[in-house]
Amino acid sequence: MKKLVVGLTGGIGSGKTTVANMFNALGVELIDADIIAREVVEPESFALDKIKQHFGDDFIQVDGYLDRTKLRHKVFSSEVDKQWLNNLLHPLIRESILSKISNSSGQYCILVAPLLFENNLTQYVNRTLVIDVAESIQIERTVKRDNSNAKVIESIIASQISRDERLKLADDIIDNSTTDLSLIAKKVNDLNRLYLSYT
Repeated sequence: MKKLVVGLTGGIGSGKTTVANMFNALGVELIDADIIAREVVEPESFALDKIKQHFGDDFIQVDGYLDRTKLRHKVFSSEVDKQWLNNLLHPLIRESILSKISNSSGQYCILVAPLLFENNLTQYVNRTLVIDVAESIQIERTVKRDNSNAKVIESIIASQISRDERLKLADDIIDNSTTDLSLIAKKVNDLNRLYLSYT
């Protein structure tokens, strides 16, 4: 059988990174769409140059890196800008994801992608794993983590697929509302065994 690819997703603040790192500790290779999204807009990159031309110099920090917070606020308040940015970045991100999947070693790998369903990345995975928490927990955790405004977090949640829809599309689900990480680790171990049985 060809390599198993598991798509790991969940809403903002659901704890995707915590769960992904637990899989990684078991030796599972992670391909992180957020990291790739940062790589494609590094200083001197083609994409950053285009962003600078389109939005202006004040979206670039003094160190030459993209001001992601400023850009996030801009695109979440304008559908046209959001569409423009998606059209620029998604093909570049997709190309890098596919390259990393084909070069990954190990019996299976995990594609960590917040917008797995929204960006149709499911076509590159064999199974989907959703990390699930209530919306109130998402807001509380993200405000604390990013020192963000709750209203901005709510608009990000609203722009993502609904929680119900995400759960319907999931092959596997981890309820991450608990603060007991040993329960999550047990679930990760169980799923790791399951995924290895498919390879």
